[in-house]
Amino acid sequence: MQQLAARPLLLALSIAVALSACGGSDTDAPLVIPAAPADQGAAETVAVPATTAFVDTVATNQRGDARYATLATNAGVRVLGGFLSVWKPLTEIVDAGVTAPALDGFPAVVASTWSGVPGDGTPDGAIVNAAVHQANIAYVVNATANRTAEQAVQAYLDDRRGKGYSVSDGMGPLTAAWRAAAQQTTSITSVAADATTVLYNDSGNNTGVGGSANASFGSVVDLVNLVGNNASTEPAKRFYKYARPYRWSGSVQVLPSLVPAKSPTPATDGGFPSGHSAEAVRDAIAMAYAVPERYQEMLSRGLELGEMRIIAGMHSPLDVIGGRILGTASAAANLADSANAAKKAAAVTQAHAALMAATGTSADTFASYAQSGTAANDRFASYATNKANYLRRLTFGFAPVGATTVAAPVPKGAEVLLETRLPYLSEAQRRVVLKTTALPAGYPVLDDAEGWGRMNLFAAADGYGAFNGNVTISMDASKGGFNAADRWRNDIGGSGKLIKQGTGTLKLAGANTWSGGTELTAGTLQGDSVAAFGTGDVYNSGGTLVANAPAALRLAGQYTQLSGGTTLELDVAGASAGSQGTLTVGTTATIAGGTLRVKFANGYKPKAGDVLTVITAGSLKGKFSTIMVDGFSNVTPAYNPGSLALTLN
Repeated sequence: MQQLAARPLLLALSIAVALSACGGSDTDAPLVIPAAPADQGAAETVAVPATTAFVDTVATNQRGDARYATLATNAGVRVLGGFLSVWKPLTEIVDAGVTAPALDGFPAVVASTWSGVPGDGTPDGAIVNAAVHQANIAYVVNATANRTAEQAVQAYLDDRRGKGYSVSDGMGPLTAAWRAAAQQTTSITSVAADATTVLYNDSGNNTGVGGSANASFGSVVDLVNLVGNNASTEPAKRFYKYARPYRWSGSVQVLPSLVPAKSPTPATDGGFPSGHSAEAVRDAIAMAYAVPERYQEMLSRGLELGEMRIIAGMHSPLDVIGGRILGTASAAANLADSANAAKKAAAVTQAHAALMAATGTSADTFASYAQSGTAANDRFASYATNKANYLRRLTFGFAPVGATTVAAPVPKGAEVLLETRLPYLSEAQRRVVLKTTALPAGYPVLDDAEGWGRMNLFAAADGYGAFNGNVTISMDASKGGFNAADRWRNDIGGSGKLIKQGTGTLKLAGANTWSGGTELTAGTLQGDSVAAFGTGDVYNSGGTLVANAPAALRLAGQYTQLSGGTTLELDVAGASAGSQGTLTVGTTATIAGGTLRVKFANGYKPKAGDVLTVITAGSLKGKFSTIMVDGFSNVTPAYNPGSLALTLN
């Protein structure tokens, strides 16, 4: 046993001796160490919009004031003001003194008979953008004509069940544990045979049992309920008076099992915004906040429920978009309230303790368990599918109707939505993430003054969309979770510089193009894609740079590795995988010492005598102090002017 324990030291010594005997012409020349990539200026910041903030005025959104709500008096009405470019209620027309000719030939006022007959009984108001309105209703006509039997069942369940119960299945492998811990119940488990004539209401408890009555999970349930404070959609419905899609067109096929759920009083049953969508989104956000290991999956489930409202024929895409905006803003306002800080922390701690206990996991294994679902048992197991669906559901295919190049504002307090998902970033940095991942401007309804409509939280969970100025990331692995390791999958652009500090591991997996370079001073920076490090120089002065791309990790500029605690790790997968795990440097690779560590991935097992070319460069200068190759006690390096090859002995 003692002899085995001594082998790593002997291996390091033997390799160091071998290194001193091998070299090429460039590596023997006096080594000139390049400077680190130049600083690109102060970090980008995003100012709070100069408009009344939803988070400051959320208490004005009161259900009891629905009859009297206006843009000036109600936060829930105001945040949806972008809808006025599509439809204007009578009160807005009268207050603004708008006449029929100003509305491009459309009637200034539509009679409010509310008969419920398609094409008649539309609410008081006028269509402002006929193309968008017609596309909005046509979308529902098409969706209801082509829904599948499976979609019909889900649309019914998502309508009649409590929204908190419905969206909790976004937890995937954690769903059973979550529902058991929350003590969630529902009485709607299937579509009854007589559902076409009988209205069934859920007698379950929706989000579960909160407070002291649920010692192990009550704080989590309380958090989900908390985000519903001041979140009613009724004031906005009463203000905008936009009819449900089946009242606009007889071609909309309401789900037969939901016909009993149609309101007999259209005047109090507006379509915009969708209440189901708003509640699903805010519940999903609260659950994602408590368990960020399922962040994108929970957000996907929230938006999926909104789409089910369209497929059911009960709402239009614009209704659902409005619900998303109001639901997101309401969740943020409650999470950003300093009075709720202790409640948030208690919920996050309790959620992890209870779910780990229920699943037999630990702090080290919980995240992987949360992501262990398959297509057979987790509808949200596919990241690519989730991403595509989420992006589609943000706009439902509407074309922009305005300028698309306007920079995205970021609402006051919105950064709280990323607080547990990107805990190693500052509030200012999270605001930049929201800006650089936002949707383009110009889409119907989405251009509210604060920026709630343009936020793409799914993309924001994958980190920055662009680096502008210096971007310094410091991760403390001792805090665990995403502080210890995280992966960014966005395609990062910009002209800024990335500076990685701290003991944690940051993995980059996008097709990145930022140009200001990368400086690694501590911890681990891993390239999971060919273009992980953009187009600038990479400078390793104190950490571990890992090449784990599906082909050679390509550094477009220079690579510099200093001596001391630096490591270059190459996760090589072998000839069958091409150059996976190797490193290609576009210009000069300058190696002033440090360690080269070669690991083998995907079951690759090279044999003694194999020669591996692990680094290619326009010019290779210098040498590593130590080379370590898994499974081999003796390695002979060959430093050439443009490559490094290792013979495995």
